[in-house]
Amino acid sequence: MCLIAFAIDASPVCPLLIAANRDEFLDRPTAPLHRWTLPDGTGVVAGRDLRDGGTWLGVSETGRVAMLTNVRSVQAGPGQRSRGELATRWLNGGLSWEALLDDLDPAAYGGFNLVVGDFHNKFWAWAGNRDPEHPHDEHPTGLHSRRLQAGVYGLSNAALDTPWPKSERLKQALGDCLAQPASAPLPMASLTVALADIRRVPTHELPDTGVPLELEHGLSSPFVSLPERGYGTRSSLVLSVQTSETRAAPAAWRVAVDEWTHAPAAGQGHAWNPHNRRSETLFW
Repeated sequence: MCLIAFAIDASPVCPLLIAANRDEFLDRPTAPLHRWTLPDGTGVVAGRDLRDGGTWLGVSETGRVAMLTNVRSVQAGPGQRSRGELATRWLNGGLSWEALLDDLDPAAYGGFNLVVGDFHNKFWAWAGNRDPEHPHDEHPTGLHSRRLQAGVYGLSNAALDTPWPKSERLKQALGDCLAQPASAPLPMASLTVALADIRRVPTHELPDTGVPLELEHGLSSPFVSLPERGYGTRSSLVLSVQTSETRAAPAAWRVAVDEWTHAPAAGQGHAWNPHNRRSETLFW
């Protein structure tokens, strides 16, 4: 389960901006943000699930982007296939969107939202295997998909742009960041503040996803901390794409990716860790 806000062509100085938290069981083996290579030789920058080999959010050296969240349900659990492979299949670059959908069996996966992009071709799309009107029903109803236009989007563990309070908070922070004057640097620190937000939602504002109310409340903050359940926000990421002209890469797009990883410290609770930061830069 995760939280993502992303802006596509919402600013002339930053055509892509992403802020995301990855929530997962604290003992699930995971590699933090790093450069690695997919089977077809495509280089990617992403964290990696070391149990099943996929990723939840990554970018390729060729300009492809993939973002993935689970859909919350009472009987949450893995499907026959790992959802993380959906992201890596797109990042591979060998499939068109139509071919990926044609080859995708929605019943083989647990509930998911997949957002993909091709930066150079200005192509963005969403797909999921739960009905957007009833995303928390237990069984897939088929594959749902749509193209995405320029704008600011929020995604958590329902359908794309379901107005959960924490999704709306992060979308607002992303929009505020992009609303700065073009001559001013983007206030990226404001996004880390939004991602580190531990404020839980009042009971009357909670979504009804079928899980117990206590758990619903614990999952309602942008930064999730449930160490008693062995669960919480494992990492936070901010990605921005801005123009960068250098001798090595004239008129290129500079892709800056920063990730902070979080884990309970000895004798302490699970909280935002400003020190465990990794950064990667690509040029598209």
